[in-house]
Amino acid sequence: MAIGTTAEAATGTRGTTDTAAGLRAHTFLRASVALQTVAVLFQAVTAGLLLSTSYGETLHSVGARVMYGSSMLYLLAAVLAWRPGGGSPRPVLYATGFLVLASAQVVLGVAHVPSVHVPLGVVVFGLSMAVLVRMPAVRATRRTAGTRG
Repeated sequence: MAIGTTAEAATGTRGTTDTAAGLRAHTFLRASVALQTVAVLFQAVTAGLLLSTSYGETLHSVGARVMYGSSMLYLLAAVLAWRPGGGSPRPVLYATGFLVLASAQVVLGVAHVPSVHVPLGVVVFGLSMAVLVRMPAVRATRRTAGTRG
């Protein structure tokens, strides 16, 4: 099995480099995962502020909305990369899982259950980083008449 095939199978991005629409869809998918990862990191920072400052609760609350919205955006990007972009359905499953985890985070945060909320937040950040790091960068592969392949 070729290395490229293994990376594509692991991240579910096979077929997205074939068309311009596929390239755009994959770029949107990668950007939405990056936004989600940054939003979850922001939540970790504001959780510390929540414990030590008067404005921490406000920042954590706003960050929760952004993180939840970024999870929805990730699901939208995954669907667009899958259906019109011609990619694998695997990112849709990942994005759905993140949305479920984000929903659990919101419920646990509102219910003030930090014993589950905090470790779940660490897991969500780790998973989001793993997806972002494993997602290959897409390069346009246009062959000219003079190149060998």
